[in-house]
Amino acid sequence: MSKGTIIVTGGSRGIGAATSLLAAERGYAVCINYTSNSERAEQVVASIRSKGGKASAVQADVSDEAAVQSLFETAERELGPLTALVNNAGTTGKIGRLLDLDTKILRSVLDVNILGTILCARQAVRRMSTARGGQGGAIVNVSSRAAQLGSPNEYVHYAASKAAVETFTIGMAKEVATEGIRINCVSPGLVETEIHAAGGDAGRVQRIAGNVPLQRGGQPEEIAKAILWLLSDEASYCVGSILVVSGGR
Repeated sequence: MSKGTIIVTGGSRGIGAATSLLAAERGYAVCINYTSNSERAEQVVASIRSKGGKASAVQADVSDEAAVQSLFETAERELGPLTALVNNAGTTGKIGRLLDLDTKILRSVLDVNILGTILCARQAVRRMSTARGGQGGAIVNVSSRAAQLGSPNEYVHYAASKAAVETFTIGMAKEVATEGIRINCVSPGLVETEIHAAGGDAGRVQRIAGNVPLQRGGQPEEIAKAILWLLSDEASYCVGSILVVSGGR
């Protein structure tokens, strides 16, 4: 049974790719948003289609308002009415102390992680809100345990951006709860994805896994399952929730 169309931002790799694949298994037509790596996005699309699912890849910078609008229009045109959004696109910038961080990188992190989440959520609400003629739906924002841990000497700017995502989740969830839309958040801990290498510390998971009570990093698929649960009817009474998936850290 079709569950409608889901957009997964940053859906070409890591948690986003795992979420896209699982969403397709659960009956969604999946729009995989990516910024620059079209090859990886098309690989996810091909994997979904090979199993009989519907998927398409759409390039868009989520911090660009016009690009976001085009992303949503394209997704609905190619796949059908939107019923779910996963705000997963994110960046850490260079790992290190804030004092050494270039302001250009700082702006990029805040633009993608905060503004991008807000712009995409706004587009989704405009389309799904029963107050605007929509059929309702669900949104899951992807935060990070960094929001609570602070990540000193690694990326306090990233931690601050993810704290903003959690605050936004709580407020926006209350604002649209009567309009048929549930908004929640997943807060992953240390997860084995390429984001660490992109930030300049490819061995970060192995380096600090000993600080995790489970003594290991998480897998993207473990986070994807939490995201799909919050999107599902099993989480029908969850509104503005922050679900921590961190191995106890």
